[in-house]
Amino acid sequence: MQHETATAEWWRTAVVYQVYIRSFADGNGDGLGDIAGLRARLPYLHQLGIDAIWINPWYPSPQIDAGYDVSDYRAIEPAYGTTDEAELLIAEAHDLGIKVVLDIVPNHTSWEHPWFEAALAGDAQARARYLFRPGKGVDGELPPNDWESIFGGPAWTRSTAPDGTPGDWYLHLFAPAQPDLDWSNPEVVAEFEDVLRFWFDKGVDGFRIDVAHGLAKHPELPDAGPRTGRKDRNDHPGWDQDGVHEIYRGWRRVADEYADRVFVAEAWVESNERLARYLRPDELHTAFQFDFLQAPFVASVMKQTIDDARAAADAVGAPATWVLSNHDVVRHATRYARSQPEHAVSSIWEQSRWHEGAPDLALGLRRARAAALLTLGLPGTAYVYQGEELGLPEVEDLPAEVRQDPAIAQSGGAQIGRDGCRVPLPWSGETAPFGFSPEGAPEPWLPLPDSWAPYTAEAQEADPDSTLSLYRRALELRSKWLVGEGFEWVPSPEGTLAFARGDVQVWLNTSGAPVAVPGELLLGSDPAAEAGTLPSDAAAWVRV
Repeated sequence: MQHETATAEWWRTAVVYQVYIRSFADGNGDGLGDIAGLRARLPYLHQLGIDAIWINPWYPSPQIDAGYDVSDYRAIEPAYGTTDEAELLIAEAHDLGIKVVLDIVPNHTSWEHPWFEAALAGDAQARARYLFRPGKGVDGELPPNDWESIFGGPAWTRSTAPDGTPGDWYLHLFAPAQPDLDWSNPEVVAEFEDVLRFWFDKGVDGFRIDVAHGLAKHPELPDAGPRTGRKDRNDHPGWDQDGVHEIYRGWRRVADEYADRVFVAEAWVESNERLARYLRPDELHTAFQFDFLQAPFVASVMKQTIDDARAAADAVGAPATWVLSNHDVVRHATRYARSQPEHAVSSIWEQSRWHEGAPDLALGLRRARAAALLTLGLPGTAYVYQGEELGLPEVEDLPAEVRQDPAIAQSGGAQIGRDGCRVPLPWSGETAPFGFSPEGAPEPWLPLPDSWAPYTAEAQEADPDSTLSLYRRALELRSKWLVGEGFEWVPSPEGTLAFARGDVQVWLNTSGAPVAVPGELLLGSDPAAEAGTLPSDAAAWVRV
């Protein structure tokens, strides 16, 4: 059944703005971002020039992992608002020409989901929707295998039987409050296809799929063996199993019942070739290019990453999808504020060097502005994480007592967690919380640094050289000059990269010294740069 007339494939060239809703804007004055705050700021997003918003999970949840522990996939978290408000937001965004993409969390539910509560109460049908297994050892006192949680510690928790005795173990690749679903169960498959239709019927334009590589597990759940780090997942029997692709072929059939709906995968996989398998014509439309997100500010590394990503996406007819920051990684204005290695930069590695001294935030911002022009100059889809258009850095010195990421406790303090990139946005004023909440509201769920007055949207609004002005101008020029799929590398000096998109060339200089650039300057990341010259740690769009 075709519900609507198909439109252009907007998602091939869209600029999508990520709304981490609890930190975007507080409309009702309780210190937590919400739908009311987002609705009030839609004109800001429209003026920025984005094509779509992606909203992190807004479903009912005990919020043990900031909403990624979902207890009801067809409703709105009361702290964020109501379903009626959500429908108004979708309509108002559409009136401004902004598409709406939701987060969906299919790898696991909350332990407060009715299915899991029924499973713990002994309902055999409900238990079969999760991965319960008997333990090893004399009395089943050992976990079923050696799998570890992404947050640290074992990936298994032993349940308690209804009669109070120790029961089977259940799998949770994240927190114990996030039990993994068994996607070999047809009831799980049918449930999520119905959830997709529920939100598509409300006008939602697509979904970002959390842990897209994790749904199918090796049927025997064998030991994984020792491993380290987030990228070391490539041969894990819980990740990137072939069975995941049939699930997404079913999802694509659902999306194709509607007009131009889109999926974007959060898939951490071994290679671009593995990633491309998710993007075959009958599966998902797009997937985040995490190699680019983890690339250091080094032109040669960035160039190779761009080549690899484009080749893999082109092979299956998908657009490349570029992202510099999100709610799970250290903000790039801080990643770029220290010396840059020649290897991929994971957040855990980045955090491990914070003790070496304070970041050079001025340098980090220069590089972040340059990376923005590089990213927005590339063909394909670009994602902007809220606050990067303001140049926000990571908050490295959040007090331990305010940090809330479950990874901290679960790793025994080995991980510092992701709260530093989730601090609420500064909107206006000279003192914290900088207009995030209305006057008289309690403190925000995470404190804003007192030093953030120069970063507010209000402070940057009238400054033509501000980062906010740079993003607005870049999005305006992108829609005019950087259209189509054309792309060709241009010879450039060592330590730089340059490519042509029609009459426009995009230049990036990481060499440490100024270089000459041709043509008429359309936009530069360094407002003090002289015509024909590109300083180091800067980028420019020129018309040749």
